[in-house]
Parts: sequence; C-alpha cells; structure tokens
Amino acid sequence: MSATVAMILALAVGTYAFRLVGPALHGRVELPARVQELLSAGAIVLLTALLATGALTEGGGFAGWARPIGVLVGGVMAWRRAPFVVVVLGAAGTAALLRAFGMA
Repeated sequence: MSATVAMILALAVGTYAFRLVGPALHGRVELPARVQELLSAGAIVLLTALLATGALTEGGGFAGWARPIGVLVGGVMAWRRAPFVVVVLGAAGTAALLRAFGMA
C-alpha cells in the first residue's frame, strides 16, 4: 500500500469518526454557554471569511468589481427575504450585465 492510499484511508476514517462523535455524544456532554457562544461566533467568522475570499479574489488576485457587486446585490436580496432562486439569478445577472458593459 502506498503512502498516498494510507493517507487517504486515515483521513477517511478520521472524518467518519469525527462525524460519528456528534450523534454519539449528543446529550452526554454539556458545553458551557460561553463555549457555545464562541463556537457560534467562530462559525460566523469562518463563513464570512469564505464569502470574502470567494467574492473578492480569483487566482490569487482581485476578481474585479462585477463579482463583489453581484454578491452585494445577492446579499441585499437575501436580506430582503427574496426566494433563493431569485437571489442567485439576481446576483449572477448583475455580475453578467456589469461584465457585458465592460466592468471586469
């Protein structure tokens, strides 16, 4: 067995074990309120960082203005509780129109 296959198997077992721990320990382990608040805040920070990275960068550089403006339009539409399909089409349509008019 090569080192690559062994690493893939080890990661697969670790991922499965990590996912199994949640349901197995549910109700048995009680986290303090402060830890729960920190975990919630950490999830928000990670999702915000992922959104910023995806919206602003491409290939290690700035993605241009069309994409961030499209993401902003989609965010406003989601905030206004538009249906998901409308949000996606609005964001994509905004970015496509801006690119069609020369705003990269």
